[in-house]
Amino acid sequence: MTINTFFEAGSTVVRRHVWQGKVWSAAPYRVLHDTEDCLEVVNWPGLRSLMSTTWITSYVNGRTHRDRTIRELASGQWELGWWDWRDTTVRSWYGIDAYFTVRQYFDAQQQPLAWYVDFDLPKQRTHLGIDTFDLLLDLVAEPNLSHYQWKDEDEYQQGRRLGLIDDQVHQHVTAAREAVIGLIETRQGPFAHDWSPPPHESWPMPVLPEDVENCVRE
Repeated sequence: MTINTFFEAGSTVVRRHVWQGKVWSAAPYRVLHDTEDCLEVVNWPGLRSLMSTTWITSYVNGRTHRDRTIRELASGQWELGWWDWRDTTVRSWYGIDAYFTVRQYFDAQQQPLAWYVDFDLPKQRTHLGIDTFDLLLDLVAEPNLSHYQWKDEDEYQQGRRLGLIDDQVHQHVTAAREAVIGLIETRQGPFAHDWSPPPHESWPMPVLPEDVENCVRE
């Protein structure tokens, strides 16, 4: 069943990463724009998310033993814990049919720090927001897009070996990589937008609903 749920600017939306019908992470955001093609959101320090406890431990220890996180994901057995977003304001563009998501990070003075591209599955709309799955590969670019580099390609290969990313998805990721580079080099698509983060100090804090782990579409 297709869910055609669009969210008004200023409302709360939830992005979930889902693997084999189970929530791997869930984060609340404030909606900036929502159209048929994309969902634009913002998050800032203090927002509470649910994450794999193994991922949380890895992150707070300097991203050590990330391979354990990927093995846990492939096993389908994990526990979720609370994670408070820190330090940066992040504006994100979720292309509904795209195999990637674009983010820009800003410091406490709202100065841009970096562009970040997550490669993920096309987004499935739900009554809460969108579901997708992080494909473990990322790209990081300078604020002015003058330089970019790939990130976590070893984790992507591990995900392929463990069956998280099959050949068909890999083909889509390969095409998405080429598309993203083309958009960066020509400053088109989400990279052509004004990404200045809106002031959020007076906004209510988005929170996760109680049923965030339920109603996952297989």
